[in-house]
Amino acid sequence: MTVIVRQLHQQAYEPIWEAMHQFTDARNADTTDEIWLVEHFPVYTQGQAGKPEHLLNPNDIPVVKVDRGGQITYHGPGQQMMYVLLNIKRLKLGVRQLVTALEECIVAHLAGSGIQAYPKKDAPGVYVNEQKICSIGLRIRKGCSFHGLALNVNMDLSPFNHINPCGYAGLEMTDSARLGGIADLAIASKDIVTHFCTLIGVQQIEFKEGFDE
Repeated sequence: MTVIVRQLHQQAYEPIWEAMHQFTDARNADTTDEIWLVEHFPVYTQGQAGKPEHLLNPNDIPVVKVDRGGQITYHGPGQQMMYVLLNIKRLKLGVRQLVTALEECIVAHLAGSGIQAYPKKDAPGVYVNEQKICSIGLRIRKGCSFHGLALNVNMDLSPFNHINPCGYAGLEMTDSARLGGIADLAIASKDIVTHFCTLIGVQQIEFKEGFDE
């Protein structure tokens, strides 16, 4: 099983969200699975379960209502997005197995820097000392996943103070750099992809820069 991993660098949120839809709508039983690595310009995204009261003070950061699961979160520079566009039916993965693989790839990545991270049963994502370091939100359509995870690597965390992150008032956020871990997105992204592909049983990874012309 092969997966194409696209390094998309810094991108606005909405065009990538649109591209995920187009890819998922156009794919067929033979389409190769893809993983997209992106760093977004500042944006708040409000998931399907999102409640307006969790947006305390948006300032001048745009808010986009999206079709993933979960509540409100923030994306911005220094945060590694990993979008997983997978035929989970073909991979014989349940949704819970996919979420677990996303969580475990981050736990393994952070363990490489001596950081002890863990998932929580009642609150998807990955935590270190009760502070959240990684958020997860997915959408499944026609047996295929899109959206994915957001790992805080080396970022300005202050925009999280203007929301109840993932719907939890007072939830503190952290990032890898603050914990003495990897602070470079290029290094972090390659590591989490490698761990993730191992966990879902993908043997071959084809790295590409950007979208195909």
